[in-house]
Amino acid sequence: MQYQTKLCCVFQKTREANGSLSNMAAKFNLVVNGIAILTSEALYQACRFPSRPDVQEIIIAQQSPMSAKMKGKPYRKTDNRADWDDVCLDIMRWCLRVKLAQNYGSFSTVLRSSGQKPIVEESHKDRFWGAVPSKENPDILEGENMLGILLMELREELYQSSNPSKFLTVEPLDIPDFLLYGKPIGKVIGKAG
Repeated sequence: MQYQTKLCCVFQKTREANGSLSNMAAKFNLVVNGIAILTSEALYQACRFPSRPDVQEIIIAQQSPMSAKMKGKPYRKTDNRADWDDVCLDIMRWCLRVKLAQNYGSFSTVLRSSGQKPIVEESHKDRFWGAVPSKENPDILEGENMLGILLMELREELYQSSNPSKFLTVEPLDIPDFLLYGKPIGKVIGKAG
């Protein structure tokens, strides 16, 4: 897909405009199964390794989301979920819902502030989760932009509902081995404030 940057809500770096939409944004703390997690990126990366609680612990212990992502990289070939390609979108959708549930006031405001514009993560190389500048025209971004699509899906649900409590409970995914530190991930409860 192609996106004209002037017509979109584009984000790239967390400290720039719209950066709070990024999974790398650090001001949206989470708690899953009683475990404090600094970012939705760390949660997403930990979900890659349900059979390796030790790797999940290393990822979640990182103080930066990029470190969390990089710490898991060496284990991807040998310990990644076998069904990762089949479940990664569902897991990302779930992580975004957890981010919203536990940071409803601030994150719902961020989502709504994007209006009705397409949300696009600008990347240097990731054409799946984001979109990259076109070689022919740098004002055009090209890619699947799956993170942006999931964010727009969540934003649309927010617009369609006037009841915040609908977003404050996130059920666990119905997938095999949905585990954190060796225990099944339970229901996540948030708060409206």
